Amino acid sequence: MPVSSGQPIPVVVVGLGSVAGLQTARLLAARGVPVVGITSDRNHFGARTRVCREVHEADIHGGGFLQLLDRLRIRPRFGAGAVLVPCTDQAALLVSEHREQLAPTYRTSLAPHETMVMLADKAGFARFTAELGLTTPRTLVLTTRADAEHAAATLRFPLVVKPSIKDARWKAGANEKVRRAPDAAALLSAWEELSPWSDRLVVQEFVPGGEEELYTCNAYFDARSRPLATYVSRKVRQWPAGVGTASLARSVRDEGLVQLTTQLFGAAGFTGLAYLEVKRDRRDGSWSLIEANVGRPTGRSAMAEAGGVELLMTMYADVLGLPLPGRRLQGDSAVGWIDDRRDLLASLRLARRGELTPRAWVGSVRGPKVHAVASLRDPLPGVLEVTQSSAKYLRRRVPGPAPTPVVVASTAIGRWRSRQEPGDAVSGQLLTPALPEAG
Repeated sequence: MPVSSGQPIPVVVVGLGSVAGLQTARLLAARGVPVVGITSDRNHFGARTRVCREVHEADIHGGGFLQLLDRLRIRPRFGAGAVLVPCTDQAALLVSEHREQLAPTYRTSLAPHETMVMLADKAGFARFTAELGLTTPRTLVLTTRADAEHAAATLRFPLVVKPSIKDARWKAGANEKVRRAPDAAALLSAWEELSPWSDRLVVQEFVPGGEEELYTCNAYFDARSRPLATYVSRKVRQWPAGVGTASLARSVRDEGLVQLTTQLFGAAGFTGLAYLEVKRDRRDGSWSLIEANVGRPTGRSAMAEAGGVELLMTMYADVLGLPLPGRRLQGDSAVGWIDDRRDLLASLRLARRGELTPRAWVGSVRGPKVHAVASLRDPLPGVLEVTQSSAKYLRRRVPGPAPTPVVVASTAIGRWRSRQEPGDAVSGQLLTPALPEAG
């Protein structure tokens, strides 16, 4: 849906230096929306896109970009306001926390801040889904080594360990999506290595099944928590193997997952962009809810657009009170999404293990698909991604000093936690019931 005649309201993409930010800028610019990008690093491959009218550098995970937005208010380009689209978890929470300060110049589509934080926090998400009676892996919160020892004695291995919420401190030190712990020794080792980078770690039982059992639903909900657009896909491969992010995904039709997504976010009174990741338990075929991303686009948003669901333009139109695009329902056309560099790494790893043949690889990448970074129309980000990743790999091969934990300024996340009822998500408390045994 191209923007109709007249001067379109610009979009400010916060987090251009990310795959989601780059894809968002490209998709909206292709539909005639003026895009202004904000990145923490002007040299990041995503920030070197040609589609933005302007690119500014500021700390997107602290107060820097908020000060920049305040300065941009007086620009003629923003005379009629702008739509603000955060593209990282932390940026989404900061925009949510400061929404009144940013209004009326910057328009957003966000749930109440308490809801945003509750869903973004993995412990809060696990508790909320359990209250709804939805199946979630058994989950414990770790704040001390004793909690880790308790988890080792209580939960069934293998386990996965991750931060309750990823912030700048986690990215500076650990920068892992999750850590898999096959036994008690690995869990205690993970605690020792990862706890300096997060005040609270979350440990969950691993749901049996391969990465092909991981499904996602991207959606946009209006102010009445009605789903205006939904799109379902599943992972084919991921990197790092076993516990990474998708490197290759395919669209699928699954009305049951759409209904589950609608139930969850509807019960939360949610507004805005939402993403739900679930895993199909191979023991009995049931869904187990893994995590949610809220208030921002994800990598798979571009896949929805390629598959005929105008997810981002639905958000843009709804925020501005414009007619909604007609393409908002997922059809039967099969579309893929590939992060070429990561998928090459994942494929090589599987091939070395004897788990992927050349013929199977060709079949997996055949068919229409959208590329996460590579683009003939906007080639520089793809070229720089390869060169920057190669340089980063070479730097890791040279030993250097270990990173030092940093103290991150408290945000509304900490204040939300302090307002919880005594006993909620306390360390070592089991947040979710046990998964049923198969058969």
